[in-house]
Amino acid sequence: MTESTQDFVTDFPLLKQIVNLAQEKKAVQLVAMDVRGLSSITDYFVICSGDSEPQVKAIADNIRKGTPKKPNHLEGYENLNWVLMDYFDVVVHVFGKDDRDYYNIEKLWADAPITEFTDEAPETTDF
Repeated sequence: MTESTQDFVTDFPLLKQIVNLAQEKKAVQLVAMDVRGLSSITDYFVICSGDSEPQVKAIADNIRKGTPKKPNHLEGYENLNWVLMDYFDVVVHVFGKDDRDYYNIEKLWADAPITEFTDEAPETTDF
């Protein structure tokens, strides 16, 4: 994990849990962004990619099944190019590789503090 100026991930349990669940399914280019003060949509984004449609589905499924609450909104599950899960405080974006590069959400929210995670599975669930 590469830390930003603030370690906001460990301060919000749902965010930490979503990151761990994405890592369990080997999500690549995994980042968490703190968009508080920049957006009225949500407080945090989790953005990651899968190398194939089955992996995108596996990541999204693991997050949906592993979190204590269900997403308030779910989009893109039919096509598996870009799955969006809205948990109000956290919005999760699970992309296929080409779509991730095309939409480049990190660039749209470039002013947000960001925490990047390695593509390796975590050794523990604590950061």
